[in-house]
Amino acid sequence: MYLRGCLFYFGLFPVEFGIPVRRLVALLVAEERVHHGEHQEPPEQVAKRYLTELIDQNLVQIAERKRNGNVKTCRLPYALRQLWWTKANDSIFLKSQSASTDSNADPKNCIIRWVTDHLNTDHIWYDHIHGETESTSRTNSSSLRAYYKDVLSLLSFDTREGSKPGQEIGYFMKESISSDCFLLLRVLDLERVYKPKLPKSIARLSQLRYLGLRWTYLESLPSFISKLLKLQTLDLKHTYIHALPHSIWEMELRHLFLSETFHSRFPPQQKDHLSHFRFLLPQLRDNFLYDLQTLWGLFVDEETPVKDGLDTLINITKLGLACQSMSLQPAAMITQLVAVADWIAKLEHLQSLRLKSRDEEGKPWILYLQSFKNNVNLTDMYLLGRFSSSSILSQFPKSLVELTLSHSKLEEDPMQLLKELSNLRILSLLADSYIGQTMFCQSQIFPQLHVLKFWNLQHFDEWTIEPGALPCLRQLEIRSCPHLIMLPDGLKHVNTLLELKLTNMPMDINAEAHNIPPNCLVVKTNLQ
Repeated sequence: MYLRGCLFYFGLFPVEFGIPVRRLVALLVAEERVHHGEHQEPPEQVAKRYLTELIDQNLVQIAERKRNGNVKTCRLPYALRQLWWTKANDSIFLKSQSASTDSNADPKNCIIRWVTDHLNTDHIWYDHIHGETESTSRTNSSSLRAYYKDVLSLLSFDTREGSKPGQEIGYFMKESISSDCFLLLRVLDLERVYKPKLPKSIARLSQLRYLGLRWTYLESLPSFISKLLKLQTLDLKHTYIHALPHSIWEMELRHLFLSETFHSRFPPQQKDHLSHFRFLLPQLRDNFLYDLQTLWGLFVDEETPVKDGLDTLINITKLGLACQSMSLQPAAMITQLVAVADWIAKLEHLQSLRLKSRDEEGKPWILYLQSFKNNVNLTDMYLLGRFSSSSILSQFPKSLVELTLSHSKLEEDPMQLLKELSNLRILSLLADSYIGQTMFCQSQIFPQLHVLKFWNLQHFDEWTIEPGALPCLRQLEIRSCPHLIMLPDGLKHVNTLLELKLTNMPMDINAEAHNIPPNCLVVKTNLQ
């Protein structure tokens, strides 16, 4: 039964829509469609397990995978979707006598639980949302309650350009809430609706768990958001929002996605004479973000409250920070970077880390890292910035599966510095991550590595691969390494290699058939 409940959510999306797993999981948790896991397993993990079961049973298709092999997007097979929704009309999950979405349906005979705007003129709510004028084409606001008083989720897929989508959904929400509709709403997903006009009355949606505003390009976050005390997920990625209200500390969020590009900042906590006692007593504490699991896209500068602020959030599993100095005085920012490193070192549950360091001009800057001995669950790490010491690489957690380095300025061979990472499957050495000339891969190095990338390594000119090295390598990409003219002779022994991409490389690079494994496809682009 629990898997059946998950399948219904797939039917809310357009037929060929690739549903992001992060979005699906958050929605399932928000509507409480997952059972509590064993040993206090987080509901997000339970939801992912459900999805894996559905894929294993061929009830869900994988639309796209991430580089590390995890599922990125998925969908129902088309035939199953048609069959599923035919049966859904009589399902108890819709809690209705007639679950039809037909525009002629009588609200007295149906209870609408989900509103999904696909711009389908046959749906009941099309005219309610997109009526030509506020007074004629839309249903009188006094009758809206008959339709929408029991709705649990509202999802819009109106991705038209211009201001009209945002205005229409805003007016619809305003009129509906004023008619006491949507008061049971748990999910409001407006992803890719351009600048929706959020009415102040949204503050009445006390049951809301999920607010999706990704790709909406909103410029500010209304202060009344803080009144949504049960909100679990707030997705502001790809918006123009750069400031969060102080009340963010009073929310019990589990997932917060911000817009790194537009310098999304975290406000300092507002302290008073009871602050110390609140921190000691959970029932009085002023840090309700203690259970935050995802903090992604946060901009950190000299004013960001890291010490005794963000570093009290120790249950984070996914952390993405863009650190940048905003003044010509480096000392304050260095203190912040050290505080960030100390915070990361405490995150025992951390699974994914994206950390960037830039100076006041936006150029890559120094990156401070502490011991990773407590980060035993860390599997995915992206680091941009110059290491204060290359010795930290030998302390990277053995649990790493995917590692990306950029502007690290390593002088020692990264293959030797990282050779103990036996679980690594994807390794990307990007711009100026290595400023030396030679690399050496001895036999049996990186036994599980599937993907290897070298980008913009300006001094790299010699690479040696011993027989037996890289025994599982499938994809090799070399881009803009102007002095690497000779591919290693040992590459021809890497029989698992299926694809070799050469981009912006010297014209005379030796990529002839006798230097390449027999089943490997060679793709050359912009050879110079």
